[in-house]
Amino acid sequence: MAVYTEVPDEELEAFLATYDIGTLMSYKGIAEGVENSNFMLHTDAGTYFLTLYEKRVAEADLPFFLGLMNHLVDRGINCPTPIRNRKGEMLGRLVDRPAAIVSFLEGISVRRPQPRHCVELGRALAQMHLAGADFPITRRNALNVDGWGPLFSSCRDGIEAYQPGLAQELEKELAVLTRDWPRDLPRGVIHADLFPDNVFFMGDRLTGLIDFYFACNDAFAYDLAICLNAWCFEADGSFNITKARALLQAYTQVRPLEPAEIHALPLLARGSAMRFLLTRLYDWINHPPGAFVQPKNPKEYLTRLRFHRGVASPAGYGLDA
Repeated sequence: MAVYTEVPDEELEAFLATYDIGTLMSYKGIAEGVENSNFMLHTDAGTYFLTLYEKRVAEADLPFFLGLMNHLVDRGINCPTPIRNRKGEMLGRLVDRPAAIVSFLEGISVRRPQPRHCVELGRALAQMHLAGADFPITRRNALNVDGWGPLFSSCRDGIEAYQPGLAQELEKELAVLTRDWPRDLPRGVIHADLFPDNVFFMGDRLTGLIDFYFACNDAFAYDLAICLNAWCFEADGSFNITKARALLQAYTQVRPLEPAEIHALPLLARGSAMRFLLTRLYDWINHPPGAFVQPKNPKEYLTRLRFHRGVASPAGYGLDA
């Protein structure tokens, strides 16, 4: 269970007394999530989601994350709404940790996305990019191309121990990505972590986007490339071009891609695969024995990186150049 900090009943009751969300009926820890401690709250006024932000989330970034969700909700994007306390604040403290309460979204995440889900995702992602255009706060992407080299260096020996020869392969790949990375593409607020478990559906209808705690300012097409990696590969490692085409076409119907974005897509997909490969390798190598949450297997992103390396043009994703 992804609960790293237990909350005594009396402290929770005192915290909730600063909100107008009704009387607490029950609460429980939530297994999903690997960064924070999460709890479902049931009050006589409704259902809410409480998050205690642990050490891996910088407290200085929380006004960006919570403010962004509030901004997107105001512009019609379905995502959790931060609940303000009686002082009008979206952020409080509980058990000596920053804490926030957000609205509960109905829906479930799909384990095996189909092309129809990718259509909904593409449309919602483009709408989110447009809705965030006038968000006044910015946040640098600490896990962009400039951060991959230091991350690799910090665990190079562990990568080589994990799979002999892999460190040299990734070092060469990083050199190419750093040299060729496009730095002048249209940019703004991106989600940067829009995996299937961060998207809710009811039937075939998308009902919400969640978990904005990697959101930042970067290229819109990079966010799209992250989704290609997260949604368009099958369990056996094969790439599903039908899903990719559905995702990209739905996105471009809402926010047309510029020629430079289309041209850069294979490289951006390689880069996003590298980003998640490196963070998974880091977590795998540095996983403490007995930890609650098991690290995700890096190998699937190694397979995806190698696939993208062989894509010669955007046509490889079902998109005409």
